[in-house]
Amino acid sequence: MSELTTEKRDDLRDSSFAYIDRTGERHLPINDASHIRNAISRFDQTDFQSKTAKHDAATKIIAAAKRHDVDVSDDSDVARAARS
Repeated sequence: MSELTTEKRDDLRDSSFAYIDRTGERHLPINDASHIRNAISRFDQTDFQSKTAKHDAATKIIAAAKRHDVDVSDDSDVARAARS
């Protein structure tokens, strides 16, 4: 995975993250294929503040995966959350 230093992470737009919590903390970067794969694998480890936030994050990850040709298994946590 490409390294995302604190400086590079801070320079990313909010749209490069699947989830931004109520305090403004950004979670699950989806700026490139390796980070999308990481977001998929860590999705179930993230504490979302609502079901809607979880669904929205899953939808963003799925869309980013399509843009970067990353496969998402239909039985993954992300795919299930996007369908709910």
